[in-house]
Amino acid sequence: MNFDLKDKVAIVTGGAMGIGEAAARKLASEGAAVAIFDLNREAGEKTAAEIRSRGGVCDFFACNVSLASDVSRAVEAVVAKHQHLDILVSNAGVQDYGDVVTTTEQAWDQLISINLKGCFLCTQHAGRHMKQHGLGGSIINIGSGCNKLAFPSLVNYTASKGGIEMFTKSAAVELGRYKIRVNCAAPGAIEVERTKTEGGDYAAIWAGLAPMGRIGLPEDVAESVVFLASPAAEFVSGQTLFIDGGVFAKPHWPYEV
Repeated sequence: MNFDLKDKVAIVTGGAMGIGEAAARKLASEGAAVAIFDLNREAGEKTAAEIRSRGGVCDFFACNVSLASDVSRAVEAVVAKHQHLDILVSNAGVQDYGDVVTTTEQAWDQLISINLKGCFLCTQHAGRHMKQHGLGGSIINIGSGCNKLAFPSLVNYTASKGGIEMFTKSAAVELGRYKIRVNCAAPGAIEVERTKTEGGDYAAIWAGLAPMGRIGLPEDVAESVVFLASPAAEFVSGQTLFIDGGVFAKPHWPYEV
């Protein structure tokens, strides 16, 4: 299969750390020029510098994906430098615990603004440039295991990720005529700095639940992102790819097997 991304230009939102960082590194290793959008300037510039030190092409842009003005400015800067845009990985997001009864309006609005509105704004601005340049493109929105199941006490997060999945389908239908593919990569339990701080031994707990017997790593998601971005997936659009080691395919079965 052809995963060659030479001469491609990619934006990765939330690319300073975690899954976004792994995606940025992997895209660069496959030949893409990468632009990291993030609010964490220190971590973003460090990641970009490390990618460049390994021979890759990478720049950092401070960007709040929930603000149309920030997204427009950053996307325009990438296009001005490279003259085109081929790949968007819409990964920026936050997680906030709260149930239906206790979640505040402020908490709801803040998370939805970053996770769902941010995905919309980045897709809109990237899609406009891809359409204008007539070269097609690939947009990968990062979903979650809660695309498939409702997660307890994560009402706004679950709503945002479910919204991203349906937004992905709508965008794929509308942009397909311009040879722009839109897909959703939905990670399950992935060990990153945030999840390491969750209660108990996060890695051991989820490894025990996974049919494949281990927890996921950011690199597992990055590999799937590269596949969806590459010519190998040129007829794949409007789809959700779960990267979860089989966790969410496994039923709660009452009998021993």
